[in-house]
Amino acid sequence: MLEISWNILAFIVAISILVAIHEYGHFWVARRLGFKVLRFSIGFGRPLLRWRGKDADQVEYWISAIPLGGYVKMLDEREGEVPPEEAHRAFNRRPVWARIAVLAAGPGANFLFAIVAYWVMFVSGVDEITPYVGGVRADTVAAAAGLRSDDVIESVGGKPTETLDQALVAFFDELLSDGVIELAVVGADGDRRDVALDVSDRVSELTEPDALFDGLGIVIGPQVQPIVNRVVEGDPADLAGLRTGDRIVSIDDQRIAYFSDAERYISARPGEQVSLAVLRDNVVHEFQLNIGTGENSAGQTAGRIGIASPEYDRSSFADRLYTVRRSGPIDAIGVAVDETWQRTALSARFIGRMITGEVSLKSASGPIMIASYAGDFAQAGFNRFLQFLAMISISLGIVNLLPVPILDGGQIVMSAIEGIKGKPLSMRTAIIGQQIGLAMLIALMGVVFYNDITRLMGA
Repeated sequence: MLEISWNILAFIVAISILVAIHEYGHFWVARRLGFKVLRFSIGFGRPLLRWRGKDADQVEYWISAIPLGGYVKMLDEREGEVPPEEAHRAFNRRPVWARIAVLAAGPGANFLFAIVAYWVMFVSGVDEITPYVGGVRADTVAAAAGLRSDDVIESVGGKPTETLDQALVAFFDELLSDGVIELAVVGADGDRRDVALDVSDRVSELTEPDALFDGLGIVIGPQVQPIVNRVVEGDPADLAGLRTGDRIVSIDDQRIAYFSDAERYISARPGEQVSLAVLRDNVVHEFQLNIGTGENSAGQTAGRIGIASPEYDRSSFADRLYTVRRSGPIDAIGVAVDETWQRTALSARFIGRMITGEVSLKSASGPIMIASYAGDFAQAGFNRFLQFLAMISISLGIVNLLPVPILDGGQIVMSAIEGIKGKPLSMRTAIIGQQIGLAMLIALMGVVFYNDITRLMGA
């Protein structure tokens, strides 16, 4: 319950910040272009806190009960009577270009915030994991292409990848381009090689959550051998007869190359019976185990048998596994803009490919998973939480620019059509557009909530 409460709190803080930034973009531009703003609200529903500004317009400021959005209410003849002397300041009376500017300012504020957040991160310095290949599974595309354990990925598609995060973005960029992921890697001996992974026929599969590296056969990070270092007394492994020093060879005839392979297989099968083969004194022994039930780090139900892995010596490869990403105040501006642009372009392509069916819909996350991520990033420190805010801010900006009538993007399209026609759209058309937009949003929320629930249940 403590973890859930923390996640909810982090989520509310994150959403409130990003909504305030988004709505302030609308608010700031509207005021400077002569629109009359009536209310600025963070959240929906009844106000928990409200006050009026001291300027001539006496704008209402609300903190509302439902912290899942916000709005800027402007004077508009379509929503009620407008005093004749203020009609020129009504939203529907302002020039089309000005309306479009106001509508675009919300998403624009989100992108600008992402740039500022990344700038702060890179100036202060961020501890990062390098794209270190801890292992390559046999009979996979990575193994066939010649990728090896202890390789460090230096670039993907010609783009330098100092960090695992950069590599992940570049992997998806290559995957969505032509499906051929071109890597430049350096081995532990300093040997530099080019590796090409052709997965052009597996785009949908590899864009499912957490499927990319596993589907390619790449194990990221240091790996330890599948040797039992400790057996918990009374747990399934102990009851079955496993001992310290046993080397796990296979589970249900599935070859085990690393201890993480055994962990993943067992974790996915709580309550099931498995056949586990180990090498002991150069002789293979087979055991039947009833997997126990516990929780993983995300609070999900997971299988466990009560064994621990050997410790590994981080100092032996620390220089290849960790790095600090830092830039000077001036250089960080360009780095932050580039980071924001790359993530924006990739997210836009993801959404476009989801619509066409080329990318798995399972990759879309909703409020439940975002809350979980918010809690994790908040616990990781200020810079990591900033990184999370930047990523969600970019997503919020892109989603709001979609040409869905109820969103900013849809209203921009409708305003542009009005400008081309030279007259406002009919009320009937506007209402139908809003109904279609609402139906599309409900359908989208249904998909992301389904994805969130299935992930939480481990399905």
